[in-house]
Amino acid sequence: MIAHEVAKKYAHALLMVVKEKNLIDRADEQMTGLRELIRRDRSLINFLTAPQILEEKKYELVRKVFSERLERVLIEFLVVLIDKHRVRFLPDILDEFDRLVNAEKGLLRATVISALQLDQSVYDSLKPKLEKKTGLKVEIEKKIDPSILGGMIVVMHDEIIDGSVRHSLDLIREKLERVKVA
Repeated sequence: MIAHEVAKKYAHALLMVVKEKNLIDRADEQMTGLRELIRRDRSLINFLTAPQILEEKKYELVRKVFSERLERVLIEFLVVLIDKHRVRFLPDILDEFDRLVNAEKGLLRATVISALQLDQSVYDSLKPKLEKKTGLKVEIEKKIDPSILGGMIVVMHDEIIDGSVRHSLDLIREKLERVKVA
């Protein structure tokens, strides 16, 4: 829970700064690249969170490595994360920043999880319903998870709409467990 709160706070602050400097698209592109780098290799995060390494060495590395790759404001943002001991939350911050930038552009990524591959017409009919509900243009990411047995789960940032058979069975089981038999 703390990671989510920290990510929201720092991502929002970063968005406000890059918006003020008219760098939203450039920052989004560069932070997406940083996010992919971190997903592929955690050594940067490991180095920046290592307690035995002096903060000055961490600042030096960030400024040297990213001086040609990131806008100055983004480098200084990373320095603030080091200074405030929040680097361990960087992946969450980058994910939240991406979501905020997309919302700023009127986009929302929704993940639709189903037990089997659904017909495209299902996604085509779901998309306008989600767009009406959110007021944003929705991009649907499709995932398959046989463990849900049937139905679908829609995940949109902080909201989960669970219409899976697994969820329905769990609800029925809970109700049956509460029934007292004389």
